[in-house]
Amino acid sequence: MFLLLTLAFPGVLLVLLLAMERVEAPLRAEAVGEHLTTYLDKARPDEVETFVSQGLERALARYWRRRALRSRLLARRLAARG
Repeated sequence: MFLLLTLAFPGVLLVLLLAMERVEAPLRAEAVGEHLTTYLDKARPDEVETFVSQGLERALARYWRRRALRSRLLARRLAARG
């Protein structure tokens, strides 16, 4: 039994380290910093308020929904003209 635990320990440790890497990756300053600077440059005041009160993930979701809506409306206008 002890021999089996001794042999399995490095594998279990490796799996835990890989899992922590996946959890930690979105939290790194570089990844968040890039999204945050782009977001803050183009966000409206209500979207910044969402960022402050609910966090970056919800604020970015709201921002991208607005951008997608704007793109669809622009595509409709162009289709109507052409």
